Amino acid sequence: MSFDAAHCTLCPRRCGADREKGVGLCHCGTKIRIARAALHPWEEPCISGRHGSGTVFFSGCALGCVFCQNRKISRQAVGKAVTVTQLAESFLKLQEQQAHNINLVTGSHYTPWIVQALELAKPKLHIPVVWNCGGYESPEILHMLEGLVDIYLPDLKFYTLETAGAYANCPDYFSVAAKAIPEMFRQVGKPVWNGDLLERGLVVRHLVLPAHRKESMQLLDWLAAALPTDAFLLSLMGQYTPPEMPLSDKHLNRRIATFEYESVRKHAVQLGLNGYGQERSSASAGYTPDFQTESL
Repeated sequence: MSFDAAHCTLCPRRCGADREKGVGLCHCGTKIRIARAALHPWEEPCISGRHGSGTVFFSGCALGCVFCQNRKISRQAVGKAVTVTQLAESFLKLQEQQAHNINLVTGSHYTPWIVQALELAKPKLHIPVVWNCGGYESPEILHMLEGLVDIYLPDLKFYTLETAGAYANCPDYFSVAAKAIPEMFRQVGKPVWNGDLLERGLVVRHLVLPAHRKESMQLLDWLAAALPTDAFLLSLMGQYTPPEMPLSDKHLNRRIATFEYESVRKHAVQLGLNGYGQERSSASAGYTPDFQTESL
């Protein structure tokens, strides 16, 4: 894929922004900005392991979910600007710190530069590379990553046009994710394990939203029909945390009820899906990293 920074079409929004002179809908220009790069213990057990995942949080995001827990970095290009070489060095530094993997969080809008950094670092990396994303990925992005990413960790957020439009101004979310996730599986295949750690494969995350349990079940129905149930792991999350400032949708101003989460979890079991669930204690802002304390 050829990338024209003066007319950006990296993400499915294809906003056409001139990122050499300004920013796109992702809030970013051409400088790679890192909000945090450190060992992170709060991913799925097969990702975090004992020592933690070597997580690199990129600033900016093209989705703009109204309830985003990482809005401190997703709404603006904050953090430290780094070169491709410095980014590659950060991967190796995290490996030296005994990270179980290199976990790239919301990096789609920096993909051409991340690819260059991975090509520099890969010969010296002996741990997997994780692509941790919102699920809203263009085929061009995914094709650039083939052979460089070992584990895909996408969200699968919304099913209906109405929900995706209201919560992320992105009514085509599901139609895009429904093509992206099978492509991710095509690239990495069924899970490959190294003891309790995932070496290669696909983990699909879904966050159950308040008053949307039926939509969650529709997403799980699609997953079970789109992929073999042994082709991926499901991470069913119940950690929804209302933002500090109340939202116009009253449902989003509360945590999910135990009944809501449990009904979705039971549906996943009935479909034969395997993976991870969460305890209610996970629904806390305390699990959101402090993006001002640890960076490159």
